[in-house]
This record gives sequence, C-alpha cells and structure tokens, in this order.
Amino acid sequence: QVQLVESGGGLVQAGGSLRLSCAASGRTLSSGTMAWFRQAPGKEREFVAAITWRSNTYYANSVKGRFAIARDNAKNTAYLQMNTLKPEDTAIYYCATGNTVITSNSRSYDYWGQGTQVTVSS
Repeated sequence: QVQLVESGGGLVQAGGSLRLSCAASGRTLSSGTMAWFRQAPGKEREFVAAITWRSNTYYANSVKGRFAIARDNAKNTAYLQMNTLKPEDTAIYYCATGNTVITSNSRSYDYWGQGTQVTVSS
C-alpha cells in the first residue's frame, strides 16, 4: 500500500501564492506518475497537473502558466506551486499516484491522499 499525505493548503487572497506538498510512504511506486486533482463544492473532481518519474509534466489548461508541479524522488514527495491564484481555484486539492503513463484520467491513479483545502478570497 501507498499512503499519501497532502499539506500546505490554506486561505489566500486572489493574486497570492501557495505551495502544496504530497508526501508518499509505504510501498512507494519507484516509477509512478504523481498528479494533483481538485474538487470544488458541487463540482466533479478535475485534473490539475501530473509529473512522471523523469519529470515530464502535463497541465490542465486552466492552470497552465500559473501552477508548477515538481517532485523530489529521493524524498518521495511531489509539490504544486500555485501562483496568481483566483477565487475559482478554491477547492480541495488531492494528490494521487499510480503506475501509469502521464494522464488526466483519474481512474488511472490507484492511490489518493485525503486532500487539503485551498480557499482563495476575492
């Protein structure tokens, strides 16, 4: 089993920045793709960004140019740097991982964290 724990969420004003972290433990996937998804109240979970073991990245159009995903394989940790935040970025942010090619399909990821709340005030 793989356990994922997200941290770094909080309340920020529009235009501000936050950095989320996702620490993996247990039987970590040495070649796994790591991803971030988010779910706003009353909406379906949506893809945000993903990164492969070799640090190839893929972003949703809504965050491209504002968010940056990174990973530290030695620490089994992924990060999501979020800049120029907007009220519409308000959501619970989830980290996920799996032995998959880089993809926005949530069903390709086998392990999920509990989520961290991000609230952007206008």
